[in-house]
Amino acid sequence: MGPPIQISQNPDIRYLGRILGDVIRAYGGDKLFRQTEYIRSSSVDRHRGIAGAEAIDPGLDALGLDDTIAFVRGFMLFSMLANLAEDRQGVAAEPEATVAAALDKLKSDGIDRDAIAALLDAALIAPVLTAHPTEVRRKSMLDHKNRIADLMRMRDAGLEESPEGDGIEDAIRRQVVLLWQTRPLRTEKLFVADEIDNALTYLRDVFLPVVPKLYARWEKELGQRPASFLRVGSWIGGDRDGNPFVTAETLQQATGRNAAAIIGHYIDAVHALGAELSVSSALAIIPAEVVALAAASGDEAPSRRDEPYRRALSGIYARLCATYAAIVGQAPPRPSPLTGDAYDTPGELRRDLVIIANGLSASGEGQLGGIGALGRLIRAVEVFGFHLATLDMRQNSAVHERVLAELLRNSGVCADYDALDEEARITLLTAELASDRPLAAPWHQWSEETAGELAIVHAAADIRRRLGPDAICQWIISMAQELSDLLEVHLLAREGGLWRSGAAAGTDNLMIVPLFETIADLDRAPEIMARYFAMPEIGPQIGIRGHQEVMIGYSDSNKDGGYLTSTWGLHQASQALTPVFEAADTAMQLFHGRGGAVGRGGGSAFAAIRAQPAGTVQGRIRITEQGEVIAAKFGTVDSAATNLEAMVSASLLASLEPEPMDSRDAARFTRAMDALSDTAFTTYRGLVYETPGFKDFFRAMTPIAEIATLKIGSRPSSRKKSSAIEDLRAIPWVFSWAQARTMLPGWYGTGEAFAAFDDKALLSDMAQSWPFFAALLGNMEMVLAKSDMGIAARYAGLASHIDGHESIFTAIRDGWNRAHDGLLAITGQSRLLEKNPALEASIRLRLPYIEPLNLLQIELMKRHRAGETDPRIAEGIQLTINAIATALRNSG
Repeated sequence: MGPPIQISQNPDIRYLGRILGDVIRAYGGDKLFRQTEYIRSSSVDRHRGIAGAEAIDPGLDALGLDDTIAFVRGFMLFSMLANLAEDRQGVAAEPEATVAAALDKLKSDGIDRDAIAALLDAALIAPVLTAHPTEVRRKSMLDHKNRIADLMRMRDAGLEESPEGDGIEDAIRRQVVLLWQTRPLRTEKLFVADEIDNALTYLRDVFLPVVPKLYARWEKELGQRPASFLRVGSWIGGDRDGNPFVTAETLQQATGRNAAAIIGHYIDAVHALGAELSVSSALAIIPAEVVALAAASGDEAPSRRDEPYRRALSGIYARLCATYAAIVGQAPPRPSPLTGDAYDTPGELRRDLVIIANGLSASGEGQLGGIGALGRLIRAVEVFGFHLATLDMRQNSAVHERVLAELLRNSGVCADYDALDEEARITLLTAELASDRPLAAPWHQWSEETAGELAIVHAAADIRRRLGPDAICQWIISMAQELSDLLEVHLLAREGGLWRSGAAAGTDNLMIVPLFETIADLDRAPEIMARYFAMPEIGPQIGIRGHQEVMIGYSDSNKDGGYLTSTWGLHQASQALTPVFEAADTAMQLFHGRGGAVGRGGGSAFAAIRAQPAGTVQGRIRITEQGEVIAAKFGTVDSAATNLEAMVSASLLASLEPEPMDSRDAARFTRAMDALSDTAFTTYRGLVYETPGFKDFFRAMTPIAEIATLKIGSRPSSRKKSSAIEDLRAIPWVFSWAQARTMLPGWYGTGEAFAAFDDKALLSDMAQSWPFFAALLGNMEMVLAKSDMGIAARYAGLASHIDGHESIFTAIRDGWNRAHDGLLAITGQSRLLEKNPALEASIRLRLPYIEPLNLLQIELMKRHRAGETDPRIAEGIQLTINAIATALRNSG
């Protein structure tokens, strides 16, 4: 036998783990420390393969309920600190995922800087934050973790004291103590307002400072100032699909809070510039434009008579204060003594700031011009406007249909819209689109649902008038299945003036975006979009705008058809849409609805973007970021910079790199994937939707019911009051399998597909030379490494009362073995992650800490389901869910 596997080589993990151990001993008592250390060391020994470790008592039976709760908290905190340490060491970072590396790669491919600049001039790259409920940790816990990260950076710099005068080592220990004494579980359900506030923390404290600094770096690397192509989006406060608590009021609240934050930031930045720019007209040449701006400011203070830049900034400050009051509805925290007219648009503010920058650049060597704080402010205005983040509106197509049917009925246009077939609906809707006549008369009485939707339409129109059209750009249609689903939203948008007829209105109209989610819907997407572009009422408007977005859903397509079929279906749909957009002479903008877990499109964003089909990115891409992924990617300024840079560099490469495959290989690989997909689809559907008792087995084996008790989001876990898997949201579906260490949505069906495919050499060739297939296997490999069929079998024991439970779990276990063996054969490895040592070390570090949590969760679930009512049992289950999700990192 070889030496024990090394589980931890990260010095930060050892350092923080030692502090946590000291805190547990000091605040939890020596008994708890000894119990925790015994369980930890025996589990680590078992995972290291040390001889005789399997026979050691794991020590879990000795824990009472109070001890169990304290123990779980300790393991959860270790996982949280380990995540922090790994993020600091760059375990998740990809060395090639930088703009500098992308530029070097493109240069070697013969792509010049002018081609790159031209791409970026028309580009849009945007992470979009959503409130999908997969973040189990309280914000208070994340705040303490981020404070530790700040202190660790000071420690790296050799500082002994923080800016507040605290010793660095003592301050780190104090934050760990606070983590230990902070309640990890929410006691109250999150409201939409809470989700808005949480998102604002990331937008204000991370994105706002990071994005302008990234642009400054890219400007140096490109050798020219790029357009502001990187933007930030959000669904929080506007995504009402299945969430009755998102209303016109939350739409106003989200945009209002964001506006107050960004305009307040501009006010503070201009104030700081005024303190800095003490340039005297006696000592520098002042351009006429700056003199005019200073004269218009109303600042007549004698002390600033010879300081035109300060006087000009006083005027800008006054106008910003007036803008804040006009948009937010109250005076800013530090109002101006001067009066000024509010800015109508962010462009007007940018114009004034550019006048100052040009003036400073005109004298001497121009060192005071568009760099530094002023340059970052100008960039911020370009990127964030008065809205901070573009807010999307989203609703389900079934709701649109019901609302429009009521509008048509009450306005006398169509008595029974529901009875019309698809072609009749298109004929009716096309005729209505010819005019701008609203359907809703003020004297009509509407159902609660219709009144709510109309209120949202009018709120969106008001927001766009006050904050500009970039505040809300898209209306997304969940479960888009027909052309009529798009046309219905055009008519609803017309009610508030968000869409108007005529080609000239194209640039001002809200963009209507279909979200294709199921396998069948993805197949129909090209046909639907071709008919959409061909409509005379629609096509010319899109032509003027120049681009159109289509959203593709990873979550529901996976739940519908399994991992391999979903991934291939999304790839094929993207590819099939490309000629449709080319024929319409319109740029395609794909919006990827990814989750954190591989079963919902998770994994490396850099690899995923580079694996997109040729011609489908072209500088325009949006990607959802949600739940635990937001905290992991954007929890600190450093991690945010790394992940945004990865997104941009991958988009550059995917847009401009030469096609890596010739047409012959592309045809061979496509045929192979079609065959693999067919087998995987049949296998997956056969288990999940066609096996008697599977639904009940799933609900008994996994903690799906217990997850529903967590207060981690504002929306319900199912779209309908139904126990059917079809009606279950994808997040709890994936989350539940992750907790049970099965991870079924990330691999099931692939093993059978690999085994049934005769040409194994072709699969190995695909893994070596096709980024798409390599990314598919890489994400699946990570999932297989985090799963454990031994532990899954213990969860399956919870379903022993379900008829057929043994055959169902046998199918799952055999499928896992086939997926495992098939992947190793294709990739030429002797063990999972053999070729990815950093990820292997990261997962191996976690496994000894997850296993005891799983075993405790199973025991607590047994007791809870047997009717025991001790509240500590329910609390313990929720804590184990929290701790396992923290350790797995991307569980939802």
